Amino acid sequence: LSPGPKSLICVQETSPVLLTFQLTQNGCYLVRIIMSCEDGAGKVVEVPADMRARDVCQFLVYKSHCLDDNSWSLVEHHPLLGLERCLEDHELVVQVQASMTSDSKFLFRKNYDKYEFFRNPLNFFPEQMVAWCQESNGSIPHSQLLQNFLNSSSCPEVQGFLYLKTSGRKSWKRLSMFLRRSGLYYSTKGSSKEPRHLQLLSDLEDSSVFTVTTGRKLHNAPTDYKFCIKPSKVRSECKELRMLCAEDEQSRTCWMTAFRLLKYGILLDQNYKSPQQRKSPVSHFTTPVRSVSENSLVAMDFSGRTGRVIENPLEAVSAAVEEGQKWRKRGQRMKALGSPSPLQPSSLSSVIHRTQLWFHGRIRREESHKMIMQQGQVDGLFLLRDCQSNPKAFVLTLCHHQKIRHFQIIPCEEEGQMSFSLDDGSTKFTDLIHLVEFYQLNRGVLPCKLKHPCTAVAL
Repeated sequence: LSPGPKSLICVQETSPVLLTFQLTQNGCYLVRIIMSCEDGAGKVVEVPADMRARDVCQFLVYKSHCLDDNSWSLVEHHPLLGLERCLEDHELVVQVQASMTSDSKFLFRKNYDKYEFFRNPLNFFPEQMVAWCQESNGSIPHSQLLQNFLNSSSCPEVQGFLYLKTSGRKSWKRLSMFLRRSGLYYSTKGSSKEPRHLQLLSDLEDSSVFTVTTGRKLHNAPTDYKFCIKPSKVRSECKELRMLCAEDEQSRTCWMTAFRLLKYGILLDQNYKSPQQRKSPVSHFTTPVRSVSENSLVAMDFSGRTGRVIENPLEAVSAAVEEGQKWRKRGQRMKALGSPSPLQPSSLSSVIHRTQLWFHGRIRREESHKMIMQQGQVDGLFLLRDCQSNPKAFVLTLCHHQKIRHFQIIPCEEEGQMSFSLDDGSTKFTDLIHLVEFYQLNRGVLPCKLKHPCTAVAL
């Protein structure tokens, strides 16, 4: 790199990227970022040895001018092994890369459930799987559940049944397992916890937990809820991998989340509570990185020479109603002047949704499931796509309680005016953007509000 200010890479939110590394003569690591959706050409950005995963994400977020909502992540991806995991914000990127093969790569992706267990711990830790909850008989408040995992002096334990793949074979064995700070154990005699019956399967300090991306049939897995514990020193030796399979999504999430908490402890809490207090790689830039918050939105009045913040809630509501009436009158005037009908394919209302990050066109149901799962199965994660069975309709894919549901959006025609509805015409919208904005504020017939758009960043 030439002397002077360091150049960064511009990565659009709609462009998937993969990262590979290279060592320079002066000991600095360079990250080669390849735009995998285009011609494969790459650019280089300098990554110091002490740069953390969160810092790299902030570099990419800053240059792409997108919102930094603390959900961006670097994903360690091993295509030959079919494994991937999100790096923790505090992990050193260069250190992680040292244990990767030339075929491995980093992906830049949204991960909304990275810290979701801090907000909704009961969704991640069923009482029947946490021994501490069973021993207390419900007498200890659930608010102390996470503190029990974060406190290094406590002895939490997650227990349950998992399928373990037999080494060198495709057969699986159902075993009673126990996850503690010292490691993951299985019982050689039923569900016995006696020390003589417990066998160490994997430790936590020198291992990481991965999601298995390959198909169920490849591993002859008994269920779809696979995960893997990979020793950090292991690169491509499949015999050292601990392939596991849970009975449902909730138990798999519990095992993987508990593994992270027991391994990193208070570091995860610090990452969640004070992301801006760490060393920031963009501190020398004059323009701050944008952040988004539901509480940062205010009503503005631009009727005068200068804009002002509307502090009175009643005035804000009145201004919103007045603005809506203006838009309706403007639409009526445009219609009277002979503007194109919304029924025409060239009309703006029929295509404007295709500019939105949450719209993914003609993708299949299986692809929408994959994208939701990659970006975290949190309540309110959604995307819109074309309906495969009805070419005029659309489908809203929504995640709620770790389950993915689909709602068909039907076009409605009334007096020559086209509208869209997902509740059989009870609530109608002139275009899909208005529909999404409404359900972001109101749950309506949906199980929850639309909260997180599933963007096209994920590979």
